[in-house]
Amino acid sequence: MARVIPWAFTLLSLVSACARAAETTRPNIVLILADDLGHGDLHCYNTEARVPTPSIDRLAREGMRFTDAHAPATVCTPSRYSLMTGQMAFRVPRGGIVFTGAGGPSLIAPGRLTLPAMLSRQGYATAAVGKWHVGLTFRDPSGKPIHNGSPEAVHAIDFTRRVEGGPVDHGFQQFFGTACCPTTDWLYAFIDGDRIPTPPVKQLDHSTLPRHPYANDCRPGQLAPDFPMEEVDLVFLEKSRAFLREHVRKTPGKPFFLYHATQAVHLPSFAARAFQGKSPAGPHGDFILELDWIVGELTHELERLGVAGNTLLIVTSDNGPETTTVRHMRDDHRHDGARPWRGMKRDAWEGGHRVPFLVRWPGRVQAGTTCDQVVCLTDVMATAAAITGAELPHDAAEDSFNLLPALEGKAAGSIRPYLLTQAFRGARTLSIRRGEWKYIDHPGSGGNNYATDELKPFALPESEPNLPAQLYNLAHDPGETTNLYLKHPEIAAELKTLLERSRSTGRSRP
Repeated sequence: MARVIPWAFTLLSLVSACARAAETTRPNIVLILADDLGHGDLHCYNTEARVPTPSIDRLAREGMRFTDAHAPATVCTPSRYSLMTGQMAFRVPRGGIVFTGAGGPSLIAPGRLTLPAMLSRQGYATAAVGKWHVGLTFRDPSGKPIHNGSPEAVHAIDFTRRVEGGPVDHGFQQFFGTACCPTTDWLYAFIDGDRIPTPPVKQLDHSTLPRHPYANDCRPGQLAPDFPMEEVDLVFLEKSRAFLREHVRKTPGKPFFLYHATQAVHLPSFAARAFQGKSPAGPHGDFILELDWIVGELTHELERLGVAGNTLLIVTSDNGPETTTVRHMRDDHRHDGARPWRGMKRDAWEGGHRVPFLVRWPGRVQAGTTCDQVVCLTDVMATAAAITGAELPHDAAEDSFNLLPALEGKAAGSIRPYLLTQAFRGARTLSIRRGEWKYIDHPGSGGNNYATDELKPFALPESEPNLPAQLYNLAHDPGETTNLYLKHPEIAAELKTLLERSRSTGRSRP
């Protein structure tokens, strides 16, 4: 039997202890991404909000509330791509597209480093639950990829085949959710890992669903027998709970990353039956109430499992509130999800991309604080890298900045030199923000048509409607009412040059 050298044994024990300590001190990360949740939908951002949001308000009291946070894009697919990669979606082919049905392939290129892949390399268990919507590949019975967002394409899917390009191919070790918008799509079926275990068997019957002004964004897609249109978010909640419980039971010392992407509060507003009629603001108010309850349940689960003290919890949204939602909630319930900003989902104006962003991290983020740093969802990746000690290669996270100094209250100045956002039409509708100045590199909203009957009441008069671009000073004109393009041409030209430089270099991170 070999003799153990005492100093070597001591050294090995010390290394092992250090490894265990590093594993337990790295925080768990839970990222809850709401859908179409507006800046004004939450009481902690809007005291005139008509729906109580006690769970999310609690996070604001126990953590940090960012007041100048932005989605990278004004619609879901490019925002989710940018969150997962730290790279603005307009930089990649098809980076402005929004997928439906069997649409694809994935916007994330093979080999591209993602947030979950980076964390997995750092020893994290990674799981995604809910809406994916970054594109994937279904195949027909002959093996041919479909990549078609039409309703007919869903009928061509061979459900015995593996689903390619989804979360488990981009760094997540587990996934349960949907290809696109859970209750708005041509395909109403759950993906478990890389398979659809229960395929759709019939077309959705709308007569079985609620009828109200917020229920009309529901395509007559193909429905799986285990897909509950009004209870989808409750299914997602149970899957996230199961992941947390199983992980803590089996590997309590191993850090985890849970990405929970809700259906709420994307139209149609199908709140679960337990929440219907429970808010003072109609069906969509009920849906906001359910979202808040889900955030509370996940928060309580972390506490029940004893891991909340070492968990970085983020709650945010992929873009601003939907047009139909804003119109009816304003008219019917005096609730404004876009308040106090101009615009809404799809628009380049602030209401399209200014989003809630709340962080709770006990012991590291001071409770009850606010932060006015300009931040973007792309910044989650660089921040997670800094927290976990991961190295970001030059060809990854090109538009991501480390927010850790802001979280710890140590930021001496602006973390971001500037902010890029893209409206509905992708690379043709870019904006840049530096300090108080915002330059929109196109006329109009870049997304919605304000000549329609639905949006005419929200149109603002344009003193110079034929200008090629827009320039606003958000410090003096947060409502973006006065285009200063002609008054300050030198600032417009400077920001245009900076925007083009960022476009040509392919990055905003140094």
